[in-house]
Amino acid sequence: MLTILSKIFGPHRAVSIYAFLKTWGLLVLAVIGTISIATALLVLNDDGTHEHEAYLTVPVLSATPVNGDLKFGVIASVQLPDGSAISINEPKEHIARTVGTTACVEKRVFVESGEPRYRFKQPSLCEANQ
Repeated sequence: MLTILSKIFGPHRAVSIYAFLKTWGLLVLAVIGTISIATALLVLNDDGTHEHEAYLTVPVLSATPVNGDLKFGVIASVQLPDGSAISINEPKEHIARTVGTTACVEKRVFVESGEPRYRFKQPSLCEANQ
C-alpha cells in the first residue's frame, strides 16, 4: 500500500498518509459508513408527505405550559372525536395561548401509511370550516 501511495502522492506525503490511515482509517471508514447508511435509510424511507383531512374543535383535558411559561409553548392532552385522548406539543407561543378548554386541531394523514397526525392550529381555521 505504501508503494501505491508513494507513486500517487510522493514518498514523503505517502508516509504521512499511511500513518494516518493506520491509526485513524478504521474510524474514518466507520463514520463514512454510518453516514451512508443513515442517508440511504432517509432516502428509501417514507417521504413524509401528508394530506390535510380536517380541522377539529376538541376539548382539552389538561394543558401544561413548557417550563412554566406559555412563551415556551404548551403540552396538552386533548380528546379526539372518536373518544381517544392524545398529547400534543406546541412550541409556538401564539398558538399555545389559544389552547384553553377547547382547541383547534388539524388532522393530517400520511399518504403511504395512512397514519393520522395531529397539531394545534389557530381557532379561526376551525371556525371557518363550521
